[in-house]
Amino acid sequence: MDIYLEIRLLPEPEFPQHFLMGALFGKLHRALVELKADNIGLSFPDYSLAPRGLGERLRLHGTEQALSALMAQHWLKGMSDHVQCSEMLPVPDNARFRTVSRRQFKTSSERLRRRRMKRKGETYEQAAEAIPRHVERSPELPYVQLRSQSTGQNFHLFIEQGELLAQPRKAAFSSYGLSTRATVPWF
Repeated sequence: MDIYLEIRLLPEPEFPQHFLMGALFGKLHRALVELKADNIGLSFPDYSLAPRGLGERLRLHGTEQALSALMAQHWLKGMSDHVQCSEMLPVPDNARFRTVSRRQFKTSSERLRRRRMKRKGETYEQAAEAIPRHVERSPELPYVQLRSQSTGQNFHLFIEQGELLAQPRKAAFSSYGLSTRATVPWF
């Protein structure tokens, strides 16, 4: 994790920033799946909870070999008019570390009821009594909107940042470049 690439979204009057970040993130996910890469992490330097957003920059972290293999796939094809990609750069010596992970929420009371009916063999009325509508949660985390390749449905992938740490932690990253255990440099 000593090298990084930074990809900046360019201002685009026709497409909102969150739309371009979703498209960029989706392409990155497909490239990481094809590579079967678990050694590339990502971060969002402009991540903000208020106002909620991931910002205009995405950093890819890894070794020079891992990032070279990723970029050799030309996964940014079709995005060149909308992004600016840096060269591979060394991580600053004073960098700290943090996790950047996916956070999943049980947000739909209807889905929770269907699950309860299936698990406990209850009727809809029984499940509705056990799970009232007010249990629905509205996550406050930034997210990217993606389309599932398997179901074709759109979904929000919520992203959470962990606390800043003085030392890195090694572990595998998911095909989204996220991890609840592995850290990425933060600077």
